[in-house]
Amino acid sequence: MGKTIRLTMAQALLRFMDNQYIEVDGEEIKFVHGVYGIFGHGVVVGLGEALASKGHSLRFYQAKNEQGAGHAAMGFAKQHNRRQIMAVCSSIGPGALNMVPAAATATVNHIPVLFLPGDAFACRQPDPVLQQVENPQDYTSTASDSFRAVSRYWDRVNRPEQLMTAMINAFRVLTDPAETGAVTVSLPQDVQGEAYDYPEEFFARRVHHAERRIPGKGQIDRAAAMIKAAKKPLVICGGGVRFSDAGKELETFCKTYHIPFAETQAGKGVILWDNPYNLSGLGNTGALSANKIAKEADLIIACGTRLGDFTTCSKWLFRNPACRILGINISPFDAYKMNAEPLIADAKLTLKALTKAVPGYTSAWGDRIEKVRAEWKAEVDRLYSQEAGPAPDGSPLLSQARVLGELNDRLLPKNAIAVSGSGSIPSDMQRVWRVRKAGTYHMEYGFSCMGYEIAAALGAKIACPTQEVVAIVGDGAYTMLHTELLTAVQEGRKIIVVVLDNAGFHCIDNLQHSQGIDHFGNEWKTRSDKSGRLDGQSVKVDYAKNAESWGALGLRARTPEELAKAVKKALSAKIPVVIDVKTSPKTMTSGYENWWRVGTAQVSDNPEVVKAAQEMAKEVEKARKF
Repeated sequence: MGKTIRLTMAQALLRFMDNQYIEVDGEEIKFVHGVYGIFGHGVVVGLGEALASKGHSLRFYQAKNEQGAGHAAMGFAKQHNRRQIMAVCSSIGPGALNMVPAAATATVNHIPVLFLPGDAFACRQPDPVLQQVENPQDYTSTASDSFRAVSRYWDRVNRPEQLMTAMINAFRVLTDPAETGAVTVSLPQDVQGEAYDYPEEFFARRVHHAERRIPGKGQIDRAAAMIKAAKKPLVICGGGVRFSDAGKELETFCKTYHIPFAETQAGKGVILWDNPYNLSGLGNTGALSANKIAKEADLIIACGTRLGDFTTCSKWLFRNPACRILGINISPFDAYKMNAEPLIADAKLTLKALTKAVPGYTSAWGDRIEKVRAEWKAEVDRLYSQEAGPAPDGSPLLSQARVLGELNDRLLPKNAIAVSGSGSIPSDMQRVWRVRKAGTYHMEYGFSCMGYEIAAALGAKIACPTQEVVAIVGDGAYTMLHTELLTAVQEGRKIIVVVLDNAGFHCIDNLQHSQGIDHFGNEWKTRSDKSGRLDGQSVKVDYAKNAESWGALGLRARTPEELAKAVKKALSAKIPVVIDVKTSPKTMTSGYENWWRVGTAQVSDNPEVVKAAQEMAKEVEKARKF
């Protein structure tokens, strides 16, 4: 029998977390940086007591919203390429449930975050305790069970000794590049404080090895045969390329065989924008260059992508009848999508092997790649100089594309990390943002979770304290969740938040109107006495003044000159900054030979809706069925 140490379950949890390391390509990295959260009655006297003690080196960050805490932890882990993480804690009930959207966002994007929600008493003696959800049909069910659907691993520690198997399994998943995402370990509030004689070996330094899955000879041979048979192949550069550190290998592969590549939101910026084979974003929010080439391609090499419907235009984009798909992915679930030939292996090792597997091969694209790139460059240059008309009151407004162009081309340092995550801004950024330093494009669009942007920017700033971090956010997302701005002030972490205020949810308004529906419920307008609807006067918000109330610096811009002045002041500031930029509502980018399948009403008293449904049905027939 080995030596033991008597600790509460919460104390043991922190001691275990504090001794976890990950090894990637020979480098060992301390895996858990700290804990982010809000103390409530269900966590403060258990896990809170352990955090307040001196028996660990984990830093605690005080959140202002539990969902924001999860997004900040995700932003931190993503900016570290999944090699460092944070845990997130909450009380039971509402506090725990607030974290569910963040857990789903982490799982969809394959970003490791450890969620530690408080839970009802395991002993059931004080129940129903404050904030406890009671289910008369299943008394074992609590609010924490809501995490089951959105976690890659879920557990509940009902006895202190259960912590050992729970945490070993939790870190098995957190450190697995194919399986990682949200991991939830629910902590009943009484068990957090219960003591147990834990084996000392449980707290020994533990190194988790992120082994690269080597492609087999048969896999490489089959993939090589597909490439050799193709005349016009196209690579999709997904997030797996980024997390595998496979940018150089992809660049060499494309150059060797004269194969272009297009980017997903997660894969954008792995290779810089001016690479001669980079076609920019692909799909519904993609560039004309990438979408034109995709329609002609006879082989899609889907590398590290989950082939979401925005990437594939709801499986409509690949129009060549002979087009086949090669799925390179460490996740079998993703590798098999769209009836692909699966190649389940590490992207870096696979691309390296494939670069040598088809000697003498050259695609038939010729100078087509260069031509579509030049055409797209000219279009982006046009968008970057786009003018917008004045507001109804005559005051000047900027176009959304122009703001992005000013920030990207002139105002921000090349190594500034740009963070965004919902609305029309990701669409524009995937198309027009020119990444000049790898790892600086930070976009959450797997789940398109509004409210990610500011919290994640704080997480990215904690991860990269010497770089400028800029959250580019719409007014809709800002109003949903901006409270971690106060945490940024509290922590002394200068982030720059650029609010593009077009007075409403105009991304969804665009979708609504494109399907024949009258503008309804998406604009910031007062309720009209005449119609009874929200179509009265525009509601005006001063986001700079709002920022000042949190202790941040508030700035305003309506012209390119004012924007330049505001960004210059923001870059020299020592505290968080919010720049309130008034933009014209319909000046985002659109089109570029894309399509998206949505559930348009097939019966309506509005003839425009019926027409849109008929057109939708025609395009559905063109889409692939897998």
